[in-house]
Amino acid sequence: MASRAAGRRRPLVRFTDIPLDWTDFRLIFRQTADILRRFEAFEPGEHEKVVALGREGNALEPLVRRWYVATAGAEDAAAGDRSPADREGRPVPGHEPSPSSLDQVLVLAIRPFLARCAEVIMQRPDVSDWRHGHCPCCGWEPDFAVITPNADRRLICGRCGAQWSFGAHTCPFCSNDDRTLITSFATRDGRYRVYACDVCRRYVKAYDARSASRPVMVSVDSIATLPLDAAAIQKGYVG
Repeated sequence: MASRAAGRRRPLVRFTDIPLDWTDFRLIFRQTADILRRFEAFEPGEHEKVVALGREGNALEPLVRRWYVATAGAEDAAAGDRSPADREGRPVPGHEPSPSSLDQVLVLAIRPFLARCAEVIMQRPDVSDWRHGHCPCCGWEPDFAVITPNADRRLICGRCGAQWSFGAHTCPFCSNDDRTLITSFATRDGRYRVYACDVCRRYVKAYDARSASRPVMVSVDSIATLPLDAAAIQKGYVG
């Protein structure tokens, strides 16, 4: 069953599978918005709209459901994950347009719940044949990568934290596998690398664990590699 899902590019976790406690989710949602505002990642007006959504129980749940289904990375999102209004494309009554930074809040707020699913799903041996650029668990894009001691590159989902093997010289965003069109550069100590695609102009950073004394720590390594982001952007690539 999971192998068929891999062949059809459908991630394994449907929205109805996520163990969401809506009281906890609304609290995390508002707290995330507050933290982002504190660090000036939000404009005041956007922050107010997001916090208001977190307080309106009738608006937030269908919004999160539609967002997850729309961003699951599958070519044929399961109809069972959608409400009648979602399938018909009708907006939720009284729902205002989402602020531009809403995606960031949703990704961070749903991560603790999706991480539980990823811990279980990624232990299954039948996920090992997944070779797509989006996450086998939730369908999101990779946010980071790790080069294992045996030189295998594993992508790391930016939404649930799941890891999966993917070709070192294949772009996860556009599937370009022409090695002459993949640009790679590293920090002076070789601990971190960037794999950038000259076709779609996107890049992904990686932690090289082949000679490292610790495993990858995404929350730490993503910050430590900010200079690599600047270098990649200066070369015309997009994260």
